[in-house]
Amino acid sequence: METSFLLIFAFLFFQTFSLSSNTMPITSSNVTCIARERRSLLVLKQTLTDRFNLLSTWRGVECCEWHGVGCDRRNGHVVKLDFRSSNFRERLAGELSPSLQDLKYMRSLDLSVNHFSGTIPEFLGSFVHLEYLNLTHSGFSGVVPHHLGNLSRLQYLDLSHGPLMDNLDHRTSYGYDIGVPRPVLDDLGWMSSLRSLRHLDLSYKSLEGIDWFHPLNMLPSLLTLNLESCNIVIPSAKFANFTSVSSLDLSFNFINSTIPVWLSNLTNLMHLDLKLNEFHGEIPDHLGTFSALTSIDLSSNYFETLIPDMLCNLSNLVRLDLSGNKFYGPVPAKLGLLSGLEDLALGDNPLNGSIPLSLGQLSKLKNLDLSSSSLVGVLTETHFTKLKNLNHLELSESSLALNFSSRWIAPFQLQIFNAKSCQIGPHFPNWLQTQKNLRSLNLFNSSIRDTIPEWFENILSRILDLDLSNNQISGKLPRFHFESSSDQIIDGVNLFLNSNKFEGSLAAFPENLYILDLSDNLLSGHVPQTNGTMNPSLQVVNLSKNRFTGNFPAHLCKVPNIQLLDLSQNNFYGRLPGGLGNLTSLIVIDLSNNSITGVVPSSLGSLTSLSSLHLHNNFLEGNIPVSLQNLTRLVTMDLGNNLFMGTIPFWIGENLSEIKFLNLESNKFTGKIPLHFCQLNNLQFLSLSRNNITGSIPRCLGNLSGMITDEGYIGYIGLVHSYDENIWVNIKGGKLLYTKTMRFLTSLDLSGNYIVGEIPHALMKLVKLNNLKLSGNLLKGHIPINIGDLKQLESLDLSMNKLSGRIPQSLTSLNFLSYLNLSFNNLSGAIPVGNQLRTLDDPSIYEGNSGLCGPQVPRSCNENDVTYNHVGDGDDGGQDDSNEGLWFYAGMGPGFVVGFIGLLGSLHFIRRWRVFYFETLENVYGWLVVSILLNIALLRRNVFK
Repeated sequence: METSFLLIFAFLFFQTFSLSSNTMPITSSNVTCIARERRSLLVLKQTLTDRFNLLSTWRGVECCEWHGVGCDRRNGHVVKLDFRSSNFRERLAGELSPSLQDLKYMRSLDLSVNHFSGTIPEFLGSFVHLEYLNLTHSGFSGVVPHHLGNLSRLQYLDLSHGPLMDNLDHRTSYGYDIGVPRPVLDDLGWMSSLRSLRHLDLSYKSLEGIDWFHPLNMLPSLLTLNLESCNIVIPSAKFANFTSVSSLDLSFNFINSTIPVWLSNLTNLMHLDLKLNEFHGEIPDHLGTFSALTSIDLSSNYFETLIPDMLCNLSNLVRLDLSGNKFYGPVPAKLGLLSGLEDLALGDNPLNGSIPLSLGQLSKLKNLDLSSSSLVGVLTETHFTKLKNLNHLELSESSLALNFSSRWIAPFQLQIFNAKSCQIGPHFPNWLQTQKNLRSLNLFNSSIRDTIPEWFENILSRILDLDLSNNQISGKLPRFHFESSSDQIIDGVNLFLNSNKFEGSLAAFPENLYILDLSDNLLSGHVPQTNGTMNPSLQVVNLSKNRFTGNFPAHLCKVPNIQLLDLSQNNFYGRLPGGLGNLTSLIVIDLSNNSITGVVPSSLGSLTSLSSLHLHNNFLEGNIPVSLQNLTRLVTMDLGNNLFMGTIPFWIGENLSEIKFLNLESNKFTGKIPLHFCQLNNLQFLSLSRNNITGSIPRCLGNLSGMITDEGYIGYIGLVHSYDENIWVNIKGGKLLYTKTMRFLTSLDLSGNYIVGEIPHALMKLVKLNNLKLSGNLLKGHIPINIGDLKQLESLDLSMNKLSGRIPQSLTSLNFLSYLNLSFNNLSGAIPVGNQLRTLDDPSIYEGNSGLCGPQVPRSCNENDVTYNHVGDGDDGGQDDSNEGLWFYAGMGPGFVVGFIGLLGSLHFIRRWRVFYFETLENVYGWLVVSILLNIALLRRNVFK
């Protein structure tokens, strides 16, 4: 493929850059520089900022010998200026001096890859002899001047991209900062006069709302047109006049249409790129008649059709990319007719059926992608016998199986083999031992149940990426010996051997690493030595879920570029070294589930890039160091299940404003919940359970916006490889580990403390809560009547408190509630019924509440209990109860009066009642008198005895 493209663009280069026949060639020797033009260049130099001495040769009389300056051999005029930087870091800056206008015979001007300020100078339109103008990445901003329309001889115009960022480490994948002002185009009408234009590149210039088609349709000499990522709209025109175009790039525009009709006029097309749009419908038949086509890229669109056979008629095709669409059906059997094909990408389509044997006729094929499809069947030796040039084979996420005999010798030498989630096992494919040039091998989840064969170490020497994870490979780890190639030294080696059954020790730490993931195996022993010299590029170390032992491997503190250090779930013991503070690039450190003792070193406060800190389930003690308040980027802080003591630091709320997940459970913290926690607006998980916390629940916790709005985002995810953020949650009566779904978790757990007072009604504003656990405290009062506002609640535990009153009817509106525990309180009244509560029929939910009645408990309800339970649905439970008390006392007086009048009336009109009443009253009176006299007599006897 590379050879064909070189030929194509060599032709375009010749056509584009060749000067007209009536001028002499540009040279920089044996020519006398014109003094006026030399002075202009020196003035220009003075206005530029040249920090890297790029213009150090601009001295002396002969300016034609200066770097970047070209002169006409016949008359000495400067006709070429090339300021293009060969290094993105070494650039010119400043403004272009108007003195440049004196170079009236300029034919070629390259200002690309620099950091010029201001707008594109209008005087560039005065260079009437100009044939080449390149302003890509030049740094200019503002509107592109229409004066460029005066350049009637212009053959090459590149206005693409925008200013480069000074900090290349944070530059976007397109090489510029999208937040920096860039040159803009307000219309393209002036381009219609550039009738000599052959090459036009406007990529990454917004043409939204601009008529681009009609001005460009007046450029009959156009050979290459690049409108990548320009926000263009496809016009409804049926004809295109720029029929000489051989290269057309409309990619990254997200055009929602069918392939335009006017494309059928471009019969000279050699290169067509329509990727990453929203093209749909059929592939037009006229594409099959473009005999000059060498490259077609239709990837990442919405084509939902069969792969048309007519594409197999393009005998000159070198590259065909149909990946990322909805092509269905079989791979065309005529594929073998594309004898010149070097790149074939059919991945990420719902293709089905088996691979035709004609694939094996593509003897020039270098890159083959059949990944992420529904293709089935077996790839045999016949498919590959003639593919001697194959170096990249992509079969990941497909149902294809490889069936080669153990004696088969592959005719190709692969550099990349990706068979992720393919049926490769149970043994290592024997043919791999012949692949001496492998740079990347991915056998993730490929059903291998084997030990590492002896020959495997021979193919490791040149490897850059090795992924054998998620298999059942057993035995010892292979010996890692990598050649010190330039790529390995600069980039480092990626090793993913996690989630297998490797056992034994890690004999030696591999050198030249970038990523090392040995997690979830059976490895034991001590971690071997390494340092910054052995692994200067090492950024990821994941040894979790093994059986490593010994003190914390302090030698890792000498590897300064580590971003992820995960040693969790091992048997490390001893104290944490103060040298951890040297790892200032750390983003994630996970040391949870070990036996680490002592205090947390204050040097951890130097890890200002840290976003995730896990020290869960160790034996760490003492106070949390105040220096940790410097970790202002922390998103997750998990210090649970340790022996930390003292009051909970208030500075967590003041300084760690990015925290989303805070776990301080199962320690020895005392004192009250700091009011400063109410400032943690990003907080969506808070666990202070099983401590010695006193005081009441701050009402301002109801203002935690992270538990009210649904952001569902963890900022640092994706910045580090080979790590799943995680948190253990006491929920639904057990303990669950949340990983990939923890961004959707919202939880408040204050259980197992000595918290007093009532449940604040303000907590009912935390409408995104999934889990609310307040059990095992000294809470009193009523359950808030509007607890039904917590619509997302899945687990609610208020058990083992002193709560009283009735259970609010609003609980029945919690449609996601799957766990409820109200046991061992002083609740009374009828248990609400209906909706989700019907499924929660376990009697233990209500155990220890003798005043409750209903079908879930032994005590049945009478009519008054039921009526009482359904009174009112006010906003405030306490106010509702006080209103009922007022009505009760208000009704006592009239009730007594009415009852007394009724009694007197009965005695007056019914004689039998009247006689019985006074006889009874007399008997009671006599009994009282006798009792009083007897008691007085007994008292006197005892006193005077």
